[in-house]
Amino acid sequence: MHQLVENFNNYREQMNEKILAQNNKVINRLYNLDTNTYAEGVLDVKTKEMLGLVASMVLRCDDCVKYHLGKCKEQGVSTPEIFEVFAIANIVGGTIVIPHFRRAVEYWEALG
Repeated sequence: MHQLVENFNNYREQMNEKILAQNNKVINRLYNLDTNTYAEGVLDVKTKEMLGLVASMVLRCDDCVKYHLGKCKEQGVSTPEIFEVFAIANIVGGTIVIPHFRRAVEYWEALG
């Protein structure tokens, strides 16, 4: 696995463990809500992850972008599909999204 991907996943896992170990009811419910939002429903998981990626890019959250890129890769999103998602995010978010787009392309390539 590419070091960029490994570092991100390790850090995320480590910090989530620390956060959830506090057993804060509101935080635990927030994490649960997030998990359930991206579960299979009327929309399939692949579509939901692509929607999450667009929202993350528009909101300019690099950690969220990386997370959703990883999930998109797991769901079998192809490179041509991911570039359509990138195009939508750039149109919706405007040129301020371009730096995040660059990092997203780098991370997508690291996912292999």
